[in-house]
Amino acid sequence: MPFGEIVSILLEGTCVTLKIVAFALPLAAIMAFTFGLLRMYAPKPIKYVSVAYIEFFRGTSALIQLYWIYFVLPFFGVSIDAMTAGVLAIGLNIGAYGTEVVRGAMQSVPKGQYEASVALNFTSSQRLWRILMPQALVNMIPPFGNLAIELVKATSLVSLITIADLTYRAKSLADMTLQVTEIFAVVLVLYFVIAQVLAFSFKGIEKRLSRGLGRGGLD
Repeated sequence: MPFGEIVSILLEGTCVTLKIVAFALPLAAIMAFTFGLLRMYAPKPIKYVSVAYIEFFRGTSALIQLYWIYFVLPFFGVSIDAMTAGVLAIGLNIGAYGTEVVRGAMQSVPKGQYEASVALNFTSSQRLWRILMPQALVNMIPPFGNLAIELVKATSLVSLITIADLTYRAKSLADMTLQVTEIFAVVLVLYFVIAQVLAFSFKGIEKRLSRGLGRGGLD
């Protein structure tokens, strides 16, 4: 098969991979912030729910989670299409790891910032969103960037539930043409490019937050 045709087919698969990333990444961020904050500030019953989510999705295989969502849930009357199942499995899995990023970043804010906000009679909500969160966000961005790259790599799992992503197209082409070296060399480059774009984007966000929000807090 001509090299140009191989690249064209793989680029079609890349579009599917990027679509999954576009939905799974916001889901992971929402889960990370929601359950990370609940674990720190919620009443005990809700905190236990947060811990259960975190430990379950961190303590079990992402592949098995994907299989459960796509293959097992239909036996309980919950049928989910392959794309949605892939987004849910990857977003929920990476989101569980993100909760620890949120928790660590919140705890990294100097204790004096919290004490100063209490002395100024800020409400709990004001302390969280006006003092602690802006400073913690700067610390969250680098590890979130790493998790975003891990999420991109995890998208290759969806090829196992027949989604024609980049990995699925590569496997199909390799089986059909036996041009393994050329095909997977292109795949390697495409995943690398996606990862570098994400890394560059998160570095830009970090710089902007550092300039706009600063680290000074109430000093």
